[in-house]
Amino acid sequence: MITAESSNALIDVSGPDGFVRLVVVVLVMAALAAWLRRATGLGDGRAELTATVRATVQLGVVGLLIAGVLASWWLTAAFVTVMVVVAALTSGGRMGLRGAARVWPLLPVAIGAVPLTAGLLFVGLLPLEPVSVIPTGGILIGNAMTATTLAGRRALDALTERRGEFEAGLSIGLLPRDAALLVTREAARLSLIPGLDQTRTVGLVTLPGAFVGTLLGGASPLEAAALQLVVLAGILLAQSVAVPLTLELVVRGRMSRA
Repeated sequence: MITAESSNALIDVSGPDGFVRLVVVVLVMAALAAWLRRATGLGDGRAELTATVRATVQLGVVGLLIAGVLASWWLTAAFVTVMVVVAALTSGGRMGLRGAARVWPLLPVAIGAVPLTAGLLFVGLLPLEPVSVIPTGGILIGNAMTATTLAGRRALDALTERRGEFEAGLSIGLLPRDAALLVTREAARLSLIPGLDQTRTVGLVTLPGAFVGTLLGGASPLEAAALQLVVLAGILLAQSVAVPLTLELVVRGRMSRA
């Protein structure tokens, strides 16, 4: 039940049993997700439980550190750097990259998100304060990571599954990069669809976190809508930078599976 003290909160964890209730509900949902994926043959169930435990620990640590981070521009810059590195390594791992190749996703993730965040600060749409850098940068970095992962996985899979077409391109005189583009471009393009659909259906299917969070923070509906519009357009741009860079790294052989 939402009390007067928690009326401005999106979730109520007040009271002595609030934290216990939160942990129980989260674990139950994670266990159900794990069971369903195992039962339907879509996974072994362990990844869902591990991811939930990691998220719990990571959010708890960030919650303890965030006040100190937001008090310093140097710590904010370091925190953003950590976000970019973790996003890139996660993306590389999901693609099946190993060794030095796993570092290459740093380029699409960083170039897709960091300059855009700096640009929003420069033009004055975001206040020049650490408290606006970390959430906005985090959203853009996270979406650049997702697009990089999807584009990279699809492109690498296409090179394997359509190897014959790639070799046919080489046989008629195409350069390796051009032959690889023939079989990977359409696969990589699919990674842009989730962000596009999210933008098309905002306000009709979902009310994204930036919009709801800004409203709960006391902003007017117009201000909340303006922020969400900037975020959505930024996501489209970040992914539109990250995906071509990812594709180029794949077709040039920089990102390849052993």
